[in-house]
Amino acid sequence: MQNFEYANPTTKEQAVALLGNQWGETEVIAGGTDLLSLMKDFLVTPKRVVNIKNIAELRGITFNRAGGARIGALTSLEELIDRLGKNLPALTQAAKEITSPQIRNMGTVGGDLCQRPRCWYFRAGFGVLAKDEAGKALVENGDNRYHAILGNDGEAKFVSASSLGPGLIALAAKISVFGPNGAREVDADKFFVTPKSASDRETVLAPNEIVTAINIPSALGVRSATYEVRQREALDWPLAAASVAFKLDGAKKVTSARIALGHVAPTPWKADEAAKFLIGKTITEDVAAEAGKIAVANAHALSRNGYKIQLAQVAVKRAILQAAG
Repeated sequence: MQNFEYANPTTKEQAVALLGNQWGETEVIAGGTDLLSLMKDFLVTPKRVVNIKNIAELRGITFNRAGGARIGALTSLEELIDRLGKNLPALTQAAKEITSPQIRNMGTVGGDLCQRPRCWYFRAGFGVLAKDEAGKALVENGDNRYHAILGNDGEAKFVSASSLGPGLIALAAKISVFGPNGAREVDADKFFVTPKSASDRETVLAPNEIVTAINIPSALGVRSATYEVRQREALDWPLAAASVAFKLDGAKKVTSARIALGHVAPTPWKADEAAKFLIGKTITEDVAAEAGKIAVANAHALSRNGYKIQLAQVAVKRAILQAAG
């Protein structure tokens, strides 16, 4: 690991003042479950690491009367499970699927949103767009078993690693961000972005900004769920996931719906057409299955990951049925 300065601010203002204006100059550490491995592999070599774990206002969960919550960015995944309980199941179910107790206890909500891709080309040092020294793209004709089936028409083929991202999008959450110019809020579905160059990151954050909280304004009457399809129950990332949130009227018909897929695209993927399909319908197995088909209608498989289309379709179906009870 390359030598670095270590800063330990106690306020968000101090933290952002210590961050650089260019990616790579500095890095933020909270739980450290991703950053330390990146540094050990020399994938990032910051001159300064800014520890935000001692900023008290970034901790804790508070609930509002509308059934929503403010979740501090330093909230651990285990605390998220304990505090939310059966509230906001789209989030608690996703957090529970992270099967490592160590990661659930050390990993933070903010860190889950900001973690770097798990693409093995990226982790092997070929960059976020996975190119060799000659500029040749490696994923298209390489080992792309776990890569994107949606949003992969550009150079980025990795899948978003965030477990909570799809659930936050389904719940219409907003991400609170703080930087040198003050605070701002970003819709969860706008927080994640697809890099266009090797120097880009996977979120809208500037190099000198940090996530401070996640806000879910309202969830009264909302039925939600997350369903993941994975190869094994041991610590691993899902092959496909889906989060859904919808409301029902007195006749058990859907009045509003949001669906987001995970681990199938460079960002958590909104399935708007599938959500629209649910409006006005009573949830049945056939309706849920049709929504799953619509959600992956525009999927484009690479040479070795066609199986993920069926898995994503099933994840949507089962998440809908689970949310409907």
